[in-house]
Amino acid sequence: MNKYGLFLGCNMPAIRPDVERAMRLAIPALGIELVDLEGSACCPAFGTFPSADEIASLAVSGWNLSIAEKEGVNSMIQCGSCYSVLRMAREKLVKDEEKRERVNDLLKKAGKYFEGKTCPRHVIDILFNDIGTEKISQSIKKNLKGFNAVVQYPCHSRFPSDVLGFDSPGRPRMLQKLVEALGATVQSYSRELQCCGGAGGFARQAYQDALKFAKKKFDAMVRETQVDFIVVNCITCLMHMEKVQKEFSKEDCEFSIPVFDYAQILALCIGFDPKEVASISIIPRDKVIEKIIGAK
Repeated sequence: MNKYGLFLGCNMPAIRPDVERAMRLAIPALGIELVDLEGSACCPAFGTFPSADEIASLAVSGWNLSIAEKEGVNSMIQCGSCYSVLRMAREKLVKDEEKRERVNDLLKKAGKYFEGKTCPRHVIDILFNDIGTEKISQSIKKNLKGFNAVVQYPCHSRFPSDVLGFDSPGRPRMLQKLVEALGATVQSYSRELQCCGGAGGFARQAYQDALKFAKKKFDAMVRETQVDFIVVNCITCLMHMEKVQKEFSKEDCEFSIPVFDYAQILALCIGFDPKEVASISIIPRDKVIEKIIGAK
């Protein structure tokens, strides 16, 4: 059995625990053992202090990475920002001996030590390359036949591709293939690879610009596809792509496209209770869930 350390980050357990529950149920059903990384902290995200104090930032990431090392496992990460921060921190600490020594001087005060023996991996990478679409298709009890989906790739998992890339950065297809393995038709559109705008959407100063940015994406999505729901694999994308639709309605522009994390839609197809794995949302998705539950 494959074994990974589940790095939850901040937003998932605090705001969207149903996504965490979906991961904890669905992924082991595919033959992966999940290990809790006890004592993990914020990654720390780019919006905190990486630009103000690089060594302190690397020390926090080093702390998180050292926990996975002690368990002897690679980290499994859903959040695009967490994945990017931890993967890039590992790259710096492995290659830069001076920074590694400074970080370990800080970590040793708490009994931690970074060696670089394990590596953070995104859950898309693990599901596609370690499990595979064939096994996923064989593991589900319900399918998404008749549904049209669009996918949102976590932008922080794409660039810089030499460090973060596990899919083609210019034309990623792994998440699409994973959704298709559940039976859905995945439709492409002109702004498919546009960032969801979440980074700006959670900053007060940039919020209106982020809304305008997201609006272009949703306009293209509705104009060019017959979308029934959106599948993401980043907690920021999930939160933001729901939130902006509610904001659009205040401007007399109605969008109501359900948004699911891939683990949620996977868990539903395997047969887990929607009340456990898909109970929290801003945009109603009962009709989609009812149709999945009724599928043979």
